[in-house]
Amino acid sequence: MSKSLTLLLGAAVLTLSSAARAEAPLNVVASFSILGDMVENIGGEHIDVTTLVGPDGDAHVFSPSPTDARAVGEADLFVVNGLHFEGWLDRLVEASGYAGPVVIASQGIDALSFDEEREEHANHDHDHDHDHDHDDSHGADQEHGPEDPHAWQDLQNGKRYVENIRDALVEADPAHADDYRRNAGQYIEAIDALDNKVQQRIGEIPEANRVLITNHDAFGYFANAYGLDVLSPVGLSTAAEPSAADMAKLIRQIQERDVQALFLENMTNPALLEQLADETGVAIGGTLYAGALASDGEASTYLGMFKHNVDKLTQALDD
Repeated sequence: MSKSLTLLLGAAVLTLSSAARAEAPLNVVASFSILGDMVENIGGEHIDVTTLVGPDGDAHVFSPSPTDARAVGEADLFVVNGLHFEGWLDRLVEASGYAGPVVIASQGIDALSFDEEREEHANHDHDHDHDHDHDDSHGADQEHGPEDPHAWQDLQNGKRYVENIRDALVEADPAHADDYRRNAGQYIEAIDALDNKVQQRIGEIPEANRVLITNHDAFGYFANAYGLDVLSPVGLSTAAEPSAADMAKLIRQIQERDVQALFLENMTNPALLEQLADETGVAIGGTLYAGALASDGEASTYLGMFKHNVDKLTQALDD
């Protein structure tokens, strides 16, 4: 083979290798399933997504494995919720050796203070419960920071998540910036349309019935955005356990407010809600999705999760 032909073939191989690298999808790791779905919607065919806490998984009690650390260490981009939702985040990043961008999807949202939420619920309870014995026993909430991390439960916050993810993908992969912007724009339009529908459907529930009781306090943003009151046996962490006084007080509130239904969550133990149902005679109205998507079916996407939850709420509360 001639020297010129050898050089020509070598140049062709280098060109093909460079093109292959250029077309290799961006390797993105998302901390939990809701973020994974958002990233996939925005990134499309230009990314590969690995989700650490998968469908029906509980990020509150998640313990990263060596495989998870390896996935993060090999990532081009790591997308997390922030607001101390991932209590294991710093340890995982250190163990993985990851030195790339960490995208805080909740960056820029107007975070709700958990103390303010608790005070608001307590003040509302004064109208219905004249035992002023509001205790502060949810010690496990200290796993979180002072702010409620479940910000995606307001669809308007979901739009900010999408914008932050879009901007991070554009910066990491400018060659496909137009696609990321187009996908994000279409996604935001769908979020706005669904937000209007949720407002309408929740607004049709009689005001006295708009009381949401679930296993743990993950629906503060949803309640704030769409006009419900939230009561729960425990606080923000699924690892918390209610005291006997908490349970007794909640039973009184359920009876005094003529609560229509209780709601399970897909990633929590149903025992507490089943106990409440037995002691109050209030039926369980179905399973809601708060911090994790379903493995299949309608609630396996962020928007589908909202549709599912609103269907369950209106069916059980709109009497």
